[in-house]
Amino acid sequence: MEYTYKHTLKACYFGYITQAIVNNLAPILFIIFQNQFQISLEMLGRLILINFATQIVVDILTVKYVDRMGYRKATVIAHICCALGLISLGVLPKVLPYPYIGLMIAVVLYAIGGGIIEVLVSPIVEFLPGDEKASAMSLLHSFYCWGQVGVVLISTLLLKLIGGDLWFVLPILWALIPLYNVTRFLKVPIIEPHEEEKSMSVKELLSTKGFVIALLLMLAAGASELTMSQWSSLFAEQGLQVPKVMGDLLGPCLFAVLMGAGRMIYGIWGSKINLNRALLGSGILCILCYVVTVFATNPFVSLLGCAVCGLSVSLMWPGTFSLTASTYPRGGTAMFGILAVFGDVGAAVGPWMAGVVSDVVGLGLKAGLLVAMIFPILLVIGILMIKKINDKQKIGNF
Repeated sequence: MEYTYKHTLKACYFGYITQAIVNNLAPILFIIFQNQFQISLEMLGRLILINFATQIVVDILTVKYVDRMGYRKATVIAHICCALGLISLGVLPKVLPYPYIGLMIAVVLYAIGGGIIEVLVSPIVEFLPGDEKASAMSLLHSFYCWGQVGVVLISTLLLKLIGGDLWFVLPILWALIPLYNVTRFLKVPIIEPHEEEKSMSVKELLSTKGFVIALLLMLAAGASELTMSQWSSLFAEQGLQVPKVMGDLLGPCLFAVLMGAGRMIYGIWGSKINLNRALLGSGILCILCYVVTVFATNPFVSLLGCAVCGLSVSLMWPGTFSLTASTYPRGGTAMFGILAVFGDVGAAVGPWMAGVVSDVVGLGLKAGLLVAMIFPILLVIGILMIKKINDKQKIGNF
């Protein structure tokens, strides 16, 4: 069989599905971990922090060493780590004397793979032949959402079918996807970084005010998205007293559906949409969603706020990637890596901070989500700063 760039693109889609699995499977099991292993909200939040903190370290190392290793070898290693981490998630907590240690080891393993995937998949797609890069990037990121939908929907229904005591079967089954993608990345054509023109250095990128603002946007985007998506399952069941299946389907599952729909819409019609205005609207809508989720007295209205938040954050991450890539066409792997680092900082700090605040204040997750509203507010401020620069310079996206 002759592999083409279409197969490369499909492998990248599966890469983002793998990323969705490693980021969203554990939160679905939080209630089970809490009941079986007596784990506090802060400890659950710490697992999220460990996941994204590990990805941050890996993002930095990938930026530094990927040019020597090459995209193909790095992506293969990434998928192997994801598979090993998922298998460990199902096995180690059951066999180690301290289950939480097993959970942490599993999270670190699959976070190593997730970090590499996050840095490399976007530039692999960016370097493929063709136009409409922003639309292609948004469509690529939509597969993260469809992966999240699949993880929530299939995992929730399987748990209902087999029972919570057999939860450990789920991560082992999900490990089959990264294992399959290993075989794809071994064969598909990839444009390696040394085949591209000389990229900008990290120092050059950080010396521009526009890029620094882009990093603020990535931090805010990561925190706005992951705080809601990581805590929504537990929030629905404990905070809103909604049955788990209904809470998962109307909360994190619908969140992911709307996030994927938003990214697909931009992927199809992105060339006709002003990206700056779309990001500003996304930030404002996200603030309103957090307000509704926290303050609505009707649990279903609160769940609706959580779900629509998926639409509001849909453009934040890929939109910032595209905005930055179009402004710095020679940004290369370093640019995508630094953006990923700051996105992961937000993804780590936001959910963890919400867990800490919820434990300290003692009012449940509503208190934590209320504090996390600062992140979409920061995104709106960042977009307004970009507009101010544009008005002064009248050139470029920044």
